[in-house]
Amino acid sequence: MQTVVGVLRGGPSCEHKISLATGSAILSNLSVERYLTHDIFIDKRGVWHLAGRPIEPYKILRQLDVVYIGLHGAYGEDGEVQKLLERYGVPYVGADSFASYLIMHKVLSKEYVQSTGLKTPRYTLIELENNPADIITEIIRTYTQPVVVKPVRGGSSIGVSLVSGYTPLYRAVVSLFANDEHGVMVEEYIRGREATVSIVEDMRGEQLYALPPTEIIVPDKKEFFSYDTKYDGSTREICPAPFSKAVSEELMQAARSAHKILGARHYSRSDFIVSPRGVYYLETNTLPGLTTESLLPKSLAAVGISMSEFLEHVISLARN
Repeated sequence: MQTVVGVLRGGPSCEHKISLATGSAILSNLSVERYLTHDIFIDKRGVWHLAGRPIEPYKILRQLDVVYIGLHGAYGEDGEVQKLLERYGVPYVGADSFASYLIMHKVLSKEYVQSTGLKTPRYTLIELENNPADIITEIIRTYTQPVVVKPVRGGSSIGVSLVSGYTPLYRAVVSLFANDEHGVMVEEYIRGREATVSIVEDMRGEQLYALPPTEIIVPDKKEFFSYDTKYDGSTREICPAPFSKAVSEELMQAARSAHKILGARHYSRSDFIVSPRGVYYLETNTLPGLTTESLLPKSLAAVGISMSEFLEHVISLARN
């Protein structure tokens, strides 16, 4: 008997386009013999569609055995759609609503991860009700330049910038607030090698199976893994990464620790900087992209796990 899977894709966030590609990858890699799929498109206003027609969520959810969330960013990874699925008692792949909210909030998640002993870059949170001018003055006085400016919630490096000096920093912060961000994180810039490690639960006999680290090498003229370099094909991704055995083991253990302390579920991907001062944790993704340019599929391929095998595995975890 086929398992009925609803695949959510699109959504109201600025990662709408990436989500469409992730959803397409999920749909195209699910066995037609094992699964009956429903392609559920959510438009930028948050309206659900099935077969090209608007539909109330409850009308489709009651037909499903499980939901695969192919959404990214707001609504998809911040706990909102998870709360809806929990309300209707529908099993779904990925972290629950609380963990999703926690992990997407870059400051809250850092505070949790620091409790495990992992190092993170120094950071300052600027909230909408704060006076950014005073805080920025203090940042310029106490942080080595340049600094990284990030929306406190969001993914795919959208809105992230690397700036030096008061005026560029002020403009970067104000620009994010103008785009309806309610919190901005200014972070110490750690020079080093970028790395990412994915965790899959209950895979190959391990409770938290760590895929080999991937090193991310951005083009020479780029200083960090920006949105453009993630998806324009200009970045080199090496998996397994050419780190020493000790560093690779440290990265994998750090990813396990982050996954566990943050309450991630089924799978996750954590990002790091490997610097001369050690390994620094950056953030965790509860629903990392599954596009052809995404990091997780490349890590799976490096250890001989197909997308179809991976999807079948996490769907079974969600149903159990």
